[in-house]
Amino acid sequence: MSGVILSPQHPLSAGLTSDSRLVRAYRGERADATPVWFMRQAGRSLPEYRDLRVGTRMLDACLDPAMASEITLQPVRRHRVDAGIFFSDIVVPLKLVGVDVEIQPGRGPVFGRAYADAAGVAELTAIDPARLDEASAPITEAVARTVAELNTTDNGSGTPTPLIGFAGAPFTLAAYLTEGGPSKDHLAARTLMHADPGAWRALMDWTAELTGRFLRTQVLAGASAAQLFDSWAGAISLADYETHVAPASAAALAHVHDLAYETADASGGADAAPTTRSVPVVHFGVGTGELLGAMHGIGVDTVGVDYRIPLDVAAARVGEGVPLQGNLDPALLAAPWPVLEAAVRDVLRRGQAAPAHVFNLGHGVPPETDPTVLTRVVELVHGASA
Repeated sequence: MSGVILSPQHPLSAGLTSDSRLVRAYRGERADATPVWFMRQAGRSLPEYRDLRVGTRMLDACLDPAMASEITLQPVRRHRVDAGIFFSDIVVPLKLVGVDVEIQPGRGPVFGRAYADAAGVAELTAIDPARLDEASAPITEAVARTVAELNTTDNGSGTPTPLIGFAGAPFTLAAYLTEGGPSKDHLAARTLMHADPGAWRALMDWTAELTGRFLRTQVLAGASAAQLFDSWAGAISLADYETHVAPASAAALAHVHDLAYETADASGGADAAPTTRSVPVVHFGVGTGELLGAMHGIGVDTVGVDYRIPLDVAAARVGEGVPLQGNLDPALLAAPWPVLEAAVRDVLRRGQAAPAHVFNLGHGVPPETDPTVLTRVVELVHGASA
């Protein structure tokens, strides 16, 4: 394997997280218990988060290293999950390179203008994505702060808790950029895709470069895995995904694929050469049951599955040897405990169809969720799968 070897101080290289439940599952191995974390575990469902965020806008919180780190750590302390997910937003890299965007409460990201035609795309792509490297100091510091505490945080598994890096997929960024904000059908993106394929490719190449650099920054700063999150890929057909979207997602992930770490081979004795492994990569999309095989095909280790498709069906679609992540319906978090418990056990049972399974939700934690329920689910997953 050729590429960039992470520094000896990186949690993977130092052997702190390389044998954690999460990292082992991402490379297809089952540990003493099924690892569990929740998308959107850091944030709105936690009273400590709401207290901390009083008077601070979302993007300001993301770019305050101390605050972003604390928010990332809150659910790890409370729920004893097997991973932290870096607190950020998909538009953070856009903000860092100078795109006019703010997150409006109750609406989402809103841009100063829409980039829905060739002229708009040309204006946007004139911004050099390499600017991100110069503007990423708050991200690097936030990750480093978080990892420093996680390196001493054992959730009961016997190893420090790894951090997962996070970024929005190129198509999801493009969907927001072409609309100038949120959309129910992402019609502007789908229209540009077919009406002006050249402008679409330019936009996707640019968002891929930006997202890839953002993920790479987090991994180099200490994240032990990287997740590419495609909120809106479920809005397009398989044919359009394969032709117009998958190449850009693959290009984004190429920024992480060349990052590797070396670990001692426990079976080879003291004089054995170290084993070189790549940094684990996860790809999750919403409403992407028909795209799962193609999503795996862009070069990911683990495929995240949303709540619309059972894990055993997903395992058949992605093929043998692919670890899965997911996929409890978030709505069940508000159900009576016997109903929720049965659903959790069903997800664990169906997850046995994959070589390894990371328990998660099939989307994010709803803001109304009782945090004690999440803690109880973590305890159930660990106990039932041990």
